[in-house]
Amino acid sequence: MAQLQRLAIAPTQIHHKEITLTPQQHHYLSRVLRLRPSDRFIAIDGKGNWLLASLAGTSAEILEQLSIQTELPVTVTLMVALPKGNGFDEIVRCCTELGVAVIMPVMSDRTLLNPSPQKLERWRRIATEAAEQSERQIVPTILDPVNYSTGLSSCQEQLHGELVKYDQYICVTRRECANLLECLQTRVDSKSDYEKSIVIATGCEGGWTDAEVESAIAHGFQPVSLGHRILRAVTAPIVAMSLIAATTEKI
Repeated sequence: MAQLQRLAIAPTQIHHKEITLTPQQHHYLSRVLRLRPSDRFIAIDGKGNWLLASLAGTSAEILEQLSIQTELPVTVTLMVALPKGNGFDEIVRCCTELGVAVIMPVMSDRTLLNPSPQKLERWRRIATEAAEQSERQIVPTILDPVNYSTGLSSCQEQLHGELVKYDQYICVTRRECANLLECLQTRVDSKSDYEKSIVIATGCEGGWTDAEVESAIAHGFQPVSLGHRILRAVTAPIVAMSLIAATTEKI
């Protein structure tokens, strides 16, 4: 199946054994990819399923559900203080490839970017394209930007009626604290916490203020280091996701 193109769709587009394609999706398949009627592709339904489908006019016929596993064994929520410029584009793209499930943009004390609704739409489009390219089973959720305190509180809220238990880390610099890699390795070796979700927070240019770090600690976050060097705001979340993928994924 490696040679087949992948297309992210919404679950609402599926009706029995048929996929109703949007005009943009039909244009992409027929004009950009030059697929012809009866040509096959893989639809990603947003619920973790891959569907083998064949193009049939402005719709597609579902041929079978494929048994594929490309997701990390843990659910990772990445809380990122928005960097300046277009740096968040690269964060969304690379972290989607690395397996993030949810990206929460937050506005911290040192955040300069005030994103428009068009930015949010762009980030979600980038996540979709990166999920298709990297053969993800799901497209990560890009949440609406919130202020930092709201982001901290939302990590402790209930999801689907059940309290979700997270391992929560905040990446800091110039502090004496454990390396994220050590924490992740301990977590995996202990086995007891292996099924829990992970929340990891990274700052923007200039990092977190002392007050923000203390507030995170009060909300149950553990300060961690990404090494002795000072990483760019765009690099830090990518390094954090790389460490999580390397320590938790079963090859």
